[in-house]
Amino acid sequence: MKIMQTLDNTQWDSEYTPETQQQALSALEAGQLLFFPRLAFELNASEMSFLSPDFVEAKAKNISYNTHTNTIKGAIGTAEQREQIKNMLARFSQQTYLLINRVFPHYQGALQIGRTSFRPVQVSNRKMSYRKDDRLLHVDAFPANPNQGRRILRVFSNINPHGEDRVWRIGEPFESVAARFLPAISRPLPGSNKLLQQLKLTKSLRTEYDHIMLQLHNRMKKDTAYQHQVMQTELRLPPGASWVVQTDSVSHAALSGQHMLEQTFYLPVPAMANRELSPLKILERLTGRALV
Repeated sequence: MKIMQTLDNTQWDSEYTPETQQQALSALEAGQLLFFPRLAFELNASEMSFLSPDFVEAKAKNISYNTHTNTIKGAIGTAEQREQIKNMLARFSQQTYLLINRVFPHYQGALQIGRTSFRPVQVSNRKMSYRKDDRLLHVDAFPANPNQGRRILRVFSNINPHGEDRVWRIGEPFESVAARFLPAISRPLPGSNKLLQQLKLTKSLRTEYDHIMLQLHNRMKKDTAYQHQVMQTELRLPPGASWVVQTDSVSHAALSGQHMLEQTFYLPVPAMANRELSPLKILERLTGRALV
């Protein structure tokens, strides 16, 4: 299975031919990573000083920016420094939104923008529970933020100033993951999703789709034998490179690297060119029932 397609553009606002757009769309929805080896996010001189874990709260692994409220979380420093970090993340959010709309005009009008994050902490040094350990192969699912079937599309950019690659592994296709773990996943208890929302443990109603995706995420990470034995390919993603991937369907792990920017987008399944390739439709086909 091909896992990556390369687009050799250097500008976030580059124009793409209809043929390139169609190829990129087909590759993305088929579970490939779109790799832009020379698409760098440029930092100004004052922003270079923020490439340090000293600006992240001790209990946080990243700094996040909410474009809807124009606020950041997880950052420490003076008011002026936090404002500069916020402006940096806002600029990255704007550039990634432009990129996605240029590469995927098919998604225009449907794409929903999520959080932006700045990750200046060395991945390989973090100590955490297996559920939060992104060095283990997983598909993305959010315990507190059910996405109710929407696709998770993410843009990453390596801004490491010391030449350090971001090292990823890509695992088996989503349908193989689902077929492997789905038989052991029981249905959620009736009414449990409403209780979770009432207790404010989730920000919206957790559907059966969200329940299954969270179980897949956790069971993949917990299964040590699976982590060592499953087919996987290592990718080294250098500084100055960016990449786009749908992390709800692409099994991935971040093994090492420091200083990265990330933008999350959400896409309703009906907006896809081929909705049958979505995790929602695959899981509904495997279970034989509607999950949202």
